[in-house]
Amino acid sequence: MKLESTGCTDPGLIRAYNQDSYYIDPTGRFFIVADGMGGHAGGEEASRIATQEIRSYLEENWQSPESASKLLEQALDTANKAIVQDQQEHPERADMGTTAVVVLIREAESPVCGHVGDSRLYRLRQSQLQQITEDHTWIAKAMKIGDITAEEARVHPYRHVLSSCLGREDLNQIDIKPLDLENGDRLLLCSDGLTEELIDKQIFEQIKDASPLEKAAHSLIEAANSAGGHDNITVVLVSVSL
Repeated sequence: MKLESTGCTDPGLIRAYNQDSYYIDPTGRFFIVADGMGGHAGGEEASRIATQEIRSYLEENWQSPESASKLLEQALDTANKAIVQDQQEHPERADMGTTAVVVLIREAESPVCGHVGDSRLYRLRQSQLQQITEDHTWIAKAMKIGDITAEEARVHPYRHVLSSCLGREDLNQIDIKPLDLENGDRLLLCSDGLTEELIDKQIFEQIKDASPLEKAAHSLIEAANSAGGHDNITVVLVSVSL
């Protein structure tokens, strides 16, 4: 499997600071996007800790006999515990937390993705853009059972309320699932600063062409800012060749 990847992050047009973090493994083994919350310093620190802890755990345990799914679950759990410990050591950051979405591609195993919160993973296959992750939000649950529509969800006052995030002692939801990949697929990992501004059709329009990944990533940032740029925006794009 041959992978090409790129990433970029932007504070948006409203906020003077950026609480998002991302990491791309140079050898293409894993990709991370995290979106912090809890005030300027708290959010930045939470996403930084999560990204660093996930990265370190995966690097240090890459040869572990554990399955890829278990390895990723343990990495996310380790990040959660590290953030909780930091909260205890720094009470001024007690309410900080972060989302995280990770793709892990391990040789001789099926790729997997894992996430906590509402940062998302999309897969573009031919002309179809599919959201792979399910947001850990009250709104997502309400949509799933038909209480509200997608249109209502986009403007609902509780749309940002998370049902799960890293940085909680009672963390009860880490979603891990296999990821099917085919030749020509494109993956998009992103924070909600992108999806708050652009609907899936608009995202598709920015990444559907075989233009350079870097250009597509910057086009997503520009489109989100043009639509308002109310939050930090982070995207990681991965192109798959088999």
